[in-house]
Order: sequence, then structure tokens, then C-alpha cells
Amino acid sequence: MRHNRFRYGAWRGGPDPLAPPYDVRAAVDQVGAEVLDGGSLRDALRNLLRNGPQGPDGGRGLDDLLARARRLRREALRRGDLDGAVTRAQQLLDQAVATERDALSAVDSDDARFAETQLANLPRSTSRAVAELSEYNWTSPEAKALYDQILDQLRDEVVGQRFQGMKDALQDPATRERMQQMLQDLNGLLAKHARGENTDDAFAQFMAQHGDFFPERPGSVDELVDALARRAAAGERLMRSLSPQQRAELQSLMEQSLGSLAGEMAALTDNLRALRPDLNWGRGERVRGDRDLGYGEAAGALEEIGDLDDLIDQLGQEHPGATLDDVDVESVERQLGRSAADDLRRLRELEQQLRRQGWVTRGADGLTLSPKALRRLGGTALRTVFADLTAGRRGQHDLRDAGAAGELTGASRRWQYGDEQPIDVVRTIGNAVRRQATGGTAVLPIGLDVEDFEIAETERRVSAAVALCVDLSFSMMADGRWGPMKQAALALSHLVATRFPQDALQIIGFGRYATKLSVEELAAVEPDYVQGTNLQHALMLAGRHLRRHPGSDPVVLVVTDGEPTAHLLEDGTSYFRWPSTRETVTATVHEVDQLTRYGAVLNLFMLGEDPGLRRFVDAVARRSGGRVFTPDADDLGKYVVSDYIRARRGRRG
Repeated sequence: MRHNRFRYGAWRGGPDPLAPPYDVRAAVDQVGAEVLDGGSLRDALRNLLRNGPQGPDGGRGLDDLLARARRLRREALRRGDLDGAVTRAQQLLDQAVATERDALSAVDSDDARFAETQLANLPRSTSRAVAELSEYNWTSPEAKALYDQILDQLRDEVVGQRFQGMKDALQDPATRERMQQMLQDLNGLLAKHARGENTDDAFAQFMAQHGDFFPERPGSVDELVDALARRAAAGERLMRSLSPQQRAELQSLMEQSLGSLAGEMAALTDNLRALRPDLNWGRGERVRGDRDLGYGEAAGALEEIGDLDDLIDQLGQEHPGATLDDVDVESVERQLGRSAADDLRRLRELEQQLRRQGWVTRGADGLTLSPKALRRLGGTALRTVFADLTAGRRGQHDLRDAGAAGELTGASRRWQYGDEQPIDVVRTIGNAVRRQATGGTAVLPIGLDVEDFEIAETERRVSAAVALCVDLSFSMMADGRWGPMKQAALALSHLVATRFPQDALQIIGFGRYATKLSVEELAAVEPDYVQGTNLQHALMLAGRHLRRHPGSDPVVLVVTDGEPTAHLLEDGTSYFRWPSTRETVTATVHEVDQLTRYGAVLNLFMLGEDPGLRRFVDAVARRSGGRVFTPDADDLGKYVVSDYIRARRGRRG
């Protein structure tokens, strides 16, 4: 019996065929970096899809595809003159008449002179001249052939534009009769569909009898309607793009060329318009170029422009609730090519993976980061802050430094200078044994080295109630402090959630009014474009938060770049005046006194060099016993987090 043998290993034949099109975590980090740099969360998520993910496998984003679609539309608008059908008809008519006159000049008869008179008195209108010559008895066969081309050519182009593959088929009278019957059956089918009747069987019968008229092989009535309506709308837009005189000429020529088919074609257009009223049926386009376009070319250009307009709208993603699923991949491939369709598929897969893996959620306002992604963003902010810390280790650098006077967590880490936690004896000796064993033999007794020591991590028993008040005024954005403010708040929030869960942190944003912010709201918050710095309201909300946690140490941290210019009145409205008024300062100081009497530590982080703010924060610090920090914006996170950890080290249980 033969056994198949299989070997399994890492893929070595180039890029992993099962790998996702993008590194989803890297895409989330790209969004996070933009947010931490002060960008809008909404714009960052939008830019991810609009510009495409960064990196060697980034590919093109929606903006790149949109630019290509707009360029193709501009090119289509320069393709040629739309009245070429009438111009070509006039040229053929002139050639036919000139050829006939040459033939008549060689005939010496009264009939020939009468015919010359007829030709000399033809109407100036091309369509009326063609109609008047419909009963003319041509002397020159060549002239007759030129005249016949006028209507035959236009008829073939009109029918070929509406029904692909039929351009040359109508030369056969039997085919024209079949088409007449097809149009009657098609209008009947569409009338049933419009009434809401079940047309599955009727559609199957129709395709069995007339399927050769539709080489695209639609699979349902709706697919049939979509294809025909798009072309019919292009034909209608062609008529609207012409001057009234050109439109009348072309309409008359089309009716003459179609003959008995004209009525059914008009009925078909009406049925399609009723079934697809959302298509652009009435707007003309100013298409210009160096050559005259026949009816088929002109309608084709307008159909392409219409398709590009739809595609531009889809790629714009401007309507509420828009997703990449709304973009027609087949239309992208048809208009922009296979590579563009591949780019769209990858972007669509990225958006789906972001949702499927729980990195983003979709709400009424579009995509937003999920709690999972915000935790990653907070971790990134915290790592950035700790990477900037250059002071000693005592209580400042490592997230794992949870303190000595608390309960053991079961975790440990290598001892470093300045640590005060108890030594983990078992792990320390184990490290020494493993270190010596790697040398080949274990030596007894075991010798300890500095690198062998591990300490046991503990959790503090003392909790804190912390209110972080952050300035959301527009000056924070204008002066480049918005990103550092977000980074500091997100880093502190992540530190509290992961290492000090017994602490209660409340983030409070203040502009003209103050409001409590969740981590999700903090990441998405944008500057308040209404003037006003209402620190009084922020401190009032901070006091409420502290009093909800009476057993915790109260701490208030304030980040601002301007002196208070607004406060709440008794009716709850905000009073604003700039520069700051005595009433606003008094109301703000009253809240400072309330917090001080409650026992809160009030530390202020002053950004900028505003003299008025300097006087105010110095006075508040003296009054409350707090401290003032004046960090550069880029160092704000380091100062806030370090001060929080320092304060916790002063509260050992």
C-alpha cells in the first residue's frame, strides 16, 4: 500500500499567498500616529482609505483612483463635437446631390431639367431635405448609394448604441422584422416588471427567443434594465447636449432612419426612464474636440462620462454611511483598469478586516476606533512618554514598577538599581542555576550575580481619584499643542487602566463649557472653535468626580495655554469676556478653594508664555499648595505621567 508523504514548512515561493493584503495593525498604528500628532480621528481614518496604507505594500488609495477617474472624464469631454451625426448627414447629402447634378448635366431632357430644379430648391434643413428626397427618382446609382447611407448609417448607429452587437445586423430585412417583434416583447416585459408582477418565466422566454440581441447575456430583468437604461440615458443626454436646432435635425433624421422601429424605441426609452429615474437623463455636457463624432461615438462618450460620474461619486464616499462596498468593482475595472480594481479590492479587504478584527466600528458618523484600538493607541502613547523619560528609575520609568507596600501580583521582573520591591527568591536562584548550567556544569554552592536577582511585583492598596482637565480651545490646535495634549491624556488613561485599576480617572475637556470625556471621545475630540476658556466649569466637574470617590486621594491636574476667560452663570449659561474679567477669575478661584478645602492636590501644566496665564497659575499654586509645571509641548506627556507616578509614591499604604 502506497503512503503519501507530505512536508510542512514556511512558505518560500515569494509573498505568502494566504497573507492579508495589508498589515492591519500597522494600519491602526498609522491612524494612531496621526491622532497623536494632533490630527482628527475622523480625518485619520478617512485618510487611511483615501491615501492608502503606508509602507512597501501600501498600494493606491481612493484619492488616487478618484484622480484617475476625473482625468478620464476630462479626456472624454475633449473627444470631439457631439453634432457629428448631423454634420456627417449633411456631408453625405452634399456629396449625393453633387454627384446627381453631374449625372443630370449629361442628360438632355425636360425630366433632367426638372430634377435639377428640385435639387436647387431643396430646404436648407438637412432632415427636411432628406425627407423631401425620399421619393426622388435618382439618375446616378452612386448618388443613390450615398443618399441611402445617410439613413442606413444613422439607423445602424442608433440601434447599435442601444443594443450591442446589432450595428450591422439590420441590413437584413428579416432581422429588422425580428427586431420589431423583440422591441414589442421587450416593452411588454418591462411593463409587467413595472407593475410588480413576477417576470421570471417571462424573462426566461424572452431570452430564449431574443437572446441573440443581447450578447452581454443578462441574468435577470434588473440586469437587462440596468444595461439598457444606461445606454438610453446616454442617448437622451446627447440630445440635451445639442442646440435646439441641432436637436430637432437629429431627432427628425432618427425618426426617418428608424421608420417603423421609431415608435417602439420611444416607448422603450419611456419604460426605462420610469424604471431607472435615478439615472442622469436630462443634463447635457459640453463635449468639444477636433473631430466630428457620429451618433454612436457621441452617445458612447456621454455614456462613459455618465459611468465616470457615478464612479466619482462612489469613490468620493461623501454620502452618510458610505462604505467601500458601495463602490462597483466591475465599473472600476471597466473604466480604470485591472490594477485599479485590485487596489480597490485590497482597500475593501482592509476595511473589512479592520471591522472583523475589532479595530474599528461603524456608527452614524462613519468609522471610529474601537475600545481595542484605543487601548493600543493608549499603549503607544504611554510607550512614547516612557521612552522620553531620562530621569532615574525610582517610580518613573517602568510600567511594571507597581510599588513595594502592596499585595503581590504573582508577576516578577529583573531587579534594577532603585527598586524597592521584595526579592523573588525562587526566581532569583533559578536564574543563577540556569546561568551556570549554560556553561556546561553546575557549580555548588550556587553563586549569585547581580543579573540573577528578580523582584516581586505588588499592587498598591491606596487608590486615587484623579481629574485631568485639558484645554480644548482652538489656540491649543493653532499653536501645535493639540497632539501632545491628546498623547498625555491617552497615556495617563492607559497607565491607570492597566497598572492602577483601583484609581478613578476622569478626563474633563473645557472650552466655552466643560464636559466629561471618555477615552473614545478624547481620541475623537476636535478643537472648540467658539472662544472661551472655562476652567471654572472644569474644576466644578472635577470636584464632583472627587466627591464620588470619598475613600480615594483627590488629585487634579490641569493642562492649559490660556488664562480663564469664561465661567458659568447661575442659569447655567457661559459668560465670556476677553481679556479675562474679575468676575471670571473670582468664580474660578472659588472652585480652586473648594478643591483645596476638600484636600485635593492641584497641579497645573502651563503651555506657552502668556504673562496673564503665568500670573494666574502662580497665584492658584500659592493658594492651593499645588505646583506649576512649564513643559515644552513635546514634553507634556512626560511631565503629566511622571507627576502622577510621583504623587502615587507619596501615598504608600
